[in-house]
Amino acid sequence: MKITVTDKFLWDIYGIVEGLDNNFSFLFSYPITMKNCLPGDSIVKIYRNTRNKNNFSKLIYYLKRKGYIKVKNLENKKAIILTKEGIDRAMKASFKIEKMAKRKDGKWIMIIFDIPQNHKKDRELLRSILINSGFKMFQQSVWITPYDVSEKIEKLLQMHSLDKYVKIFIIEEI
Repeated sequence: MKITVTDKFLWDIYGIVEGLDNNFSFLFSYPITMKNCLPGDSIVKIYRNTRNKNNFSKLIYYLKRKGYIKVKNLENKKAIILTKEGIDRAMKASFKIEKMAKRKDGKWIMIIFDIPQNHKKDRELLRSILINSGFKMFQQSVWITPYDVSEKIEKLLQMHSLDKYVKIFIIEEI
C-alpha cells in the first residue's frame, strides 16, 4: 500500500508531538503541554532535505487549504499546528504506515457502537478508521479484528468524545 506524502508528513508531525519518535525531541523548546504545536523551522529543514523547495511549499499550501495544519508565529518562530482534521488524517495514516501485528494471545477485539445521527460525520470517520485498521464488519455496528490496535482506537474515541457511545471487548472466539 503506497503512502502519500501528505499522510507521511502529517504522521511525522503527529509522532513528534506525541513523543512517538524520540529522535526529534531536540525540536521542542517549550513545555510539552502545547501538544499540537511543533517548531515549523525545524520540520521545514527536515522535509526540505528530501523534497525540493517548490514542492515543499506546495505541500504546506495544500495542507493549510485542506485544513490539516495552521502555521502560526509563536515566540518569534513559525510553528506548524495540527488541526483536528490533521490529527484525524494522521491517525488514519498510522494504520497504513505501521505494520499491524496480530494479538499475541490469539484473542480478538470487538467494537460495538451506537453513535447518534447528529454525530454522523464522526460515525463515518470511525467506520473508515475501523476499515483501515483491519476491522471487519460482523454486524451493522459490531466490528472485529485480530490485530492489536486497541490503544489507537481508544485514543481516537477520546479525541472525538465518542467513548461514551462505543464499547470495546476482548473476545476469545467468534
